[in-house]
Amino acid sequence: MSGTSERTEGPRRLKVVVADDQAAVREPLAAVLGLAEDIEVVAAAADGGEVLAAVAAGPVDVVLMDLRMPVMDGIETTRRLTDDHPEVAVVVLTTFADDESILGALGAGARGYLTKNAGRQDITRAIRAAGAGQSVLDREVQDRLLATARAKVAAPGPSDTAGQPLPDDLTPREREVLTLIGQGLSNRGIAEKLFISEATVKTHINNLFAKTHIRDRADAVRRAMAAGLA
Repeated sequence: MSGTSERTEGPRRLKVVVADDQAAVREPLAAVLGLAEDIEVVAAAADGGEVLAAVAAGPVDVVLMDLRMPVMDGIETTRRLTDDHPEVAVVVLTTFADDESILGALGAGARGYLTKNAGRQDITRAIRAAGAGQSVLDREVQDRLLATARAKVAAPGPSDTAGQPLPDDLTPREREVLTLIGQGLSNRGIAEKLFISEATVKTHINNLFAKTHIRDRADAVRRAMAAGLA
């Protein structure tokens, strides 16, 4: 059997877009990721507009997304991808690990969040997990989310629901959905995990938000962590 046929019969390579406004970061990162046997870097983008164009030209499985970019930042780009291309997973790779950035990215639909302290193995692992519908948060991000959740529980504001117990009328399925949102899964990831359709996931989320008065996905992440579900 020839080498060409062996590659053809091997596992499908994940098609990845690398997005960073700095060429000195973007190009070496794309080159390093391209060395992995199961990853193919199909485009390198300098801003959110280029990301959307690359995904539209597709196919793309995962976008490795910087947050601070010109034209359209990473959070807005992630939100548009989640709305228009829910099959594409986003893994954030950024120097920023503040609450606003983390919750904004996860609320927009990112499946992974890494800081630029992450090594090549961490990044490739997160890309593979995202491509499989799973989520990966690095330790610094997890610690930050836990600290934020604990602070919210300890001193909830007048409009904050994080410290309130979950209502008794939540169904087991709604609790499962809240748990998976807290773990950073997108609607598609939740559907695949629970073996249900994305439309059914949206129905559960609408019911869940109505019962708990959760405002948005970032609020749901905080609520799940405060309740010990994530």
